[in-house]
Formats: sequence, structure tokens, C-alpha cells
Amino acid sequence: MALIVFDLDGTLVDTAPDLLATLDHVLGGRGLPPAPRERIMPCISRGARAMIEEGLKLSGRKVDAQELDRLLEVFLAHYEENICVDSRPFPGLVSALDALDAVGWSFAVCTNKRVGMSKLLLDQLGLLGRFQAVLGADSVSKRKPHPAHLLETIEAAGGKPDAALMVGDSAADIAAARAAFVPVIGVPFGYTTKPMAELRPDVIIDSYAQLTPELAARLLETGSGSAAVE
Repeated sequence: MALIVFDLDGTLVDTAPDLLATLDHVLGGRGLPPAPRERIMPCISRGARAMIEEGLKLSGRKVDAQELDRLLEVFLAHYEENICVDSRPFPGLVSALDALDAVGWSFAVCTNKRVGMSKLLLDQLGLLGRFQAVLGADSVSKRKPHPAHLLETIEAAGGKPDAALMVGDSAADIAAARAAFVPVIGVPFGYTTKPMAELRPDVIIDSYAQLTPELAARLLETGSGSAAVE
């Protein structure tokens, strides 16, 4: 079985609008202004706690671990209630999945988001049934960038590392794939601030229109690709 493993936030789905709105809710509850979007975006791939810490730091506030835990619970409760207000799949994703599915590819999700939140989001978007497995940071032994996260996801989906690809938008995705010896496709439209070319994935796609069965088959066969899709 050929398998493509996707990161979630910034790769499959543009979740930034609802995550940023939730952070603003948390900060507003402490009388703080909204955090600058461009400063918070790179934190999304590191999870809600990192977003809160950066938001507080930008406001000149520092809290102890107990208060940070409390703010995290406020964040998660609000986000769960507002997880799919403005979040949407990136353009072309559904069509790409349809084309790949038609020739026998299967799909999984490897995300540092909590698994319950991940499944709730995918379900509300009508995408959950497309994935053989969804493994969040709280459902694996070690989270990305550790390769165990990716390898456990591949196993849970019924796949094998030598018949799998990874698609991601962050350094953690690229590093996990490299360490697992899994070919990796980078997307530059996600939330990392470092140019995708500097992260050196096997292939860079500028849109999901480029994630074709032909590209996936070539990458699986060769284990590497060009620096960009022509």
C-alpha cells in the first residue's frame, strides 16, 4: 500500500484564523491586546502552549507554569468550540486527494496538534474518513521532529516506511521525514518563516495542483526529487 502522510496545520488545512482568534480570546481575558499575526504564525507548528508563551512575551508579560497551564486549558476549551469557524483546506487539496485515491494511494495525518482536536477539525471539514490514521502529539511516544511520530503514524495506517511519503510545511516535518528515511514534499504556503528551500525537502510544491499521482510515484521510486516542481 502506497501512503502519503500529511502534517495538519499549515499543510492540509489553513487553521491560522481560528487559532489566532483563540489566542486573542485568551490574551483579551487578561486585558492584553491581540498578538501580531506575523510573530505568532511560526509558533503554530509548535502547539498552543508555544503560541500562548509568545503572545504573553510580546505583551511584556510572564507567568508561572501553573498559570500557563490554566491559560492553556482556556485556550483549548475555546478552540474546541470554535475549531472550524474560518479554517479551510488549502486550495486544490480535495481534488489532489481524489486523484491520488483513484490510483490506489492511502493517506494519514501526523500532527503535533492533539489527536482529539485533529479528528474534530477533520470531521467538521468532511475529511476525516479519507485518512487511515490520525496521530497527534498526545498519542505517540515522541512528537515531531522525532522520527518515531512519523513511523508510528505509518504503522497505524497499515503502511511501510519504504512505501510512504511525507508532506509538511515546517522544519519539524522535514526533520522527522529525513530521520525516518521517508521522502518528503515541502509546501511553502504554511506557517514556517524559514524559506522552504532552506529546509531542503526532496520536492517543493507551490499548490496542491502539483501533487499529482505522477509526482508521488516518481518520488516514491527515486526517493528524491528536484528542488522544485516544473
